[in-house]
Amino acid sequence: MLKKLPKLVKGDAVAIVSPSFAAPGRFPEVYKLGLERLTTVFGLVPVEYPTTAKIGASAAERTTDLVAAFSDPNIKAVIASIGGDDQVTYVKNLSADPFVANPKPFFGYSDNSHLCNFLFLNGIPSYYGGSLFTQYAMQGEMDTYTVDYLKRALFEEGEFELTASETYNDQGLDWGNIELLKAKRPHWSNEGHIWNGEHAGEGVLWGGCVESVDEMLRHGVPIPTLEQFEKIVLLLETSEEIPSADYVFRVLRAFGERGTLGRVQGVLVGRAKAWEFDKPHTTEQKEAYRKQQQEAVVHAVRLYNQHIPIVQNMNFGHTDPQIPMPYGQQVRIDAQNKKIVAQF
Repeated sequence: MLKKLPKLVKGDAVAIVSPSFAAPGRFPEVYKLGLERLTTVFGLVPVEYPTTAKIGASAAERTTDLVAAFSDPNIKAVIASIGGDDQVTYVKNLSADPFVANPKPFFGYSDNSHLCNFLFLNGIPSYYGGSLFTQYAMQGEMDTYTVDYLKRALFEEGEFELTASETYNDQGLDWGNIELLKAKRPHWSNEGHIWNGEHAGEGVLWGGCVESVDEMLRHGVPIPTLEQFEKIVLLLETSEEIPSADYVFRVLRAFGERGTLGRVQGVLVGRAKAWEFDKPHTTEQKEAYRKQQQEAVVHAVRLYNQHIPIVQNMNFGHTDPQIPMPYGQQVRIDAQNKKIVAQF
């Protein structure tokens, strides 16, 4: 059973850390905007650490900051600046003691899947989403949908329905162009949640970015046991790497061959990011890519489990607006009424 963490109140201090890439050191104006939004929109007091803006900080230095942030009783939550690609090299080696002794909510996604998994294994829930750069420092203004779910995660307690947004964005604007911080990203109509399966499912959320989860499997990183997976709803989404449908299928097949897919209580999949600066896909190409991935997910899961509900195109992961998914907390999937309710 995971710990129950206290909610924040306005005026609380929150740590801003960079467990992966130190984006604040590369894009200081974006960082400044994110800090400003934390203060003006949420009434929180951000606290920076030595490696928050230090490009190339060592694993030992980043570890020191994470331990300091969790150990400080004045810090009420820990927020990642952004993701990256190297947490697999050191998060598994963290000592559990300071985190278990000082549990508090952590917010982050993408490469931060590793830290979310580490906390989960030590009985500490987190929120998969809500990074400073990608949500708080959204160009133009923060998405109202994102703000609402962040406030639930930070300040409110109870069960909330996870609804589909009316529109979505997966096409970024150059952080290197300061003028674009005032621009609003383009949005497209959202087709909503895509359901497969008629059975209900309930369990605690575990998973993360497919590419990060793949690295957990490849490198023998500790993950939940098969017995624990019997009470888990699998949470997955893909990154700006825009992996092929075949790759996603193979990662899920790896779960199936390990016996995991036959035990989980459901699968929730975030809307696949289908555009990146080096892959400027058209609207038609994006739609085709997402459909291919959705079909691959259903194919893989159904090879090992015919009954659990699968819900795709959800608002979490590398997409906006975004729900910070309550990682390690209870979620109920009602396939008959097409409703998903999660404990925040």
